[in-house]
Amino acid sequence: QVKLVESGGGLVQPGGSLRLSCATSASVFSFDAMGWYRQAPGNERELVASITRGGVTNVVDSVKGRFTISRDNAKDTVYLQMNSLKPEDTAAYYCHAETMLFSRKIDYWGQGTQVTVSS
Repeated sequence: QVKLVESGGGLVQPGGSLRLSCATSASVFSFDAMGWYRQAPGNERELVASITRGGVTNVVDSVKGRFTISRDNAKDTVYLQMNSLKPEDTAAYYCHAETMLFSRKIDYWGQGTQVTVSS
C-alpha cells in the first residue's frame, strides 16, 4: 500500500514562506506524476503544482512566481516551496501521486496539511 505523508504546514504571516514535504513509501519513479493540491473551506480541491516522472514541472497561474515544486529522488520526497504567501493561499494542502495500472489511472493521496496565512 502506497503512503504519502505530508509535513511542513502551519501558521505564517502574509509575505512569509513555508516548505511542504511529501514523503512517499514507494520510489518517486513509481509514479507518472506527483503534485500538490489544495482545498479551502467551501471550495473544490484544486491543483497547485505537479512534477512528472521525467522532472517536468508545472504550477498554476495563481501561484506562479511564488511557489516551486521540486523532488529529491534519493529521499523519495516531493517539496512545495511557498514564498510571498497570501491569505488566499490558506487551505489544506494535499500531496497526490498517480500511476497507470493495466490502463487504469490510480490516484494516491496524503492526509493533508493545513496552511494558514494570517496576521
